[in-house]
Amino acid sequence: MTTSPTVGTVHVTETGIDLQPDHSRVVLRLFVAGREDVGPGDSRASVVIQRVLDLHEHQVDAEIADIDGRFLARHRNLHDVLREHSDLVIPRIDDAAANMSAARRLLLGASFTHEYSIEGAALCNPSAVLYPPSDPSGAAQFVVSVRGVGEGHRSSIGFRTGSVTADGTVTIDAAAPFPVIALPEPARHRRAVFHAKLDEYDDDRENAAFVLDALPDRFDDAQLAERFAALAADVATRRNTAETLANMQQVASSSYQVEFPESTGISERVLWPHSPAERHGMEDARFVRFVHDTGEVDYYATYTAFDGVNIAQHLLETRDFCSFEVSPLAGAAAVGKGLALFPRKVHGRYVALSRSDRESNAIAYSDDMRCWPTAEQIQTPTQPWELLQLGNCGSPIETDAGWLAITHGVGPMRTYALGVLLLDLDEPEHVLATATTPILRPRSDHRDGYVPNVVYSCGGFAHGDTLVLPYGVADQSIAVVTMSISELIGSLTPL
Repeated sequence: MTTSPTVGTVHVTETGIDLQPDHSRVVLRLFVAGREDVGPGDSRASVVIQRVLDLHEHQVDAEIADIDGRFLARHRNLHDVLREHSDLVIPRIDDAAANMSAARRLLLGASFTHEYSIEGAALCNPSAVLYPPSDPSGAAQFVVSVRGVGEGHRSSIGFRTGSVTADGTVTIDAAAPFPVIALPEPARHRRAVFHAKLDEYDDDRENAAFVLDALPDRFDDAQLAERFAALAADVATRRNTAETLANMQQVASSSYQVEFPESTGISERVLWPHSPAERHGMEDARFVRFVHDTGEVDYYATYTAFDGVNIAQHLLETRDFCSFEVSPLAGAAAVGKGLALFPRKVHGRYVALSRSDRESNAIAYSDDMRCWPTAEQIQTPTQPWELLQLGNCGSPIETDAGWLAITHGVGPMRTYALGVLLLDLDEPEHVLATATTPILRPRSDHRDGYVPNVVYSCGGFAHGDTLVLPYGVADQSIAVVTMSISELIGSLTPL
């Protein structure tokens, strides 16, 4: 570890951790020839299927032997996935041809499968949270969420595990060798979110009330389908029913859940984009260890869903990093990027840092954690290193002196730097102190990468007086620094 002073009195300790994107971390995905092409045209599924059916059996056996030799050791469940993909295209084959050998069925599946390197381009935007159990000696375990960027700039959310000792020594475990994705399943919806999202579409009117007012606060797809049918049946006396149905289906499609086998390790689990709103990626997950009033603990993350054109804030919920529920967020304060939840309620309400105006830090409140109607600005760009915009670097950390929020600023030449805010514990919209100089800038040997001149974090955690802060290096790789929280707070300038 090396220690270097900042411009002020805070010493930042580099842990020496250097997480580089691992191109060998691949997952198996469905691949349909022709669908990847840009422009008009149908898939070439039918001709590919016929070519597989036309092969002699000895050719099939030889090809499967070759595939096994090249890919079997790279995946825990290669044949299972190939059979699943084969089943997806079997409906295109007549009954006689569908009675094929086990080897030909595997080859058919392989012809509709490809490997996707989840970290093929970059590994960045880390967020770290303490995850039990903790060692009585003072050591603790944690989970780091990472953004893997692959072909086509598509982003997924992966994980690493690590530990920190009582004296602040940080270790990141080697990732397990077989990353896997899980298939989505339906999740329950929230009526309040539907109303809020439809209001954003300027469609929370009579049609919406007809569908939603007859539903409970939480409902499933079957209940929603019944109300859709009732609305469609009443089309003769209503206007714009098709538009309302389309808007509500869009909201509904953003909720789902995934569950990984318990036999998989945390570092093997990959949250893959499933909903239309996130078809181009799940970005910038900001995880927080949230303690409820009852003392129960859940882990939440806000993240940016990107469909290739539009962005939206979504919420991840988990208790064990094995089962995850995904749902959309709504409200003016949840627009854009950078919503970060506080780790507990304040005066009975959920609180979040927001950057809904795209350039300033703000505080938002919510009664249900999913609808964020307004935000109050607390910091605007004033320093040279933040002239372009401000934002947060994850959820605030509670200290005796106040809420410690790590921020980022973007200055000339699109150079990123990290700063600090100290917020009042009872009134987080009240800024107590701030850093007048950055605590972290791109080092000379950290400038180059996927996006040059970037240092960026989606969240760290406190372990005693130690702040453990992972950060992205040029949106290419991940490093970790530590610093004294008391020293950091003491270096701030009171307002």
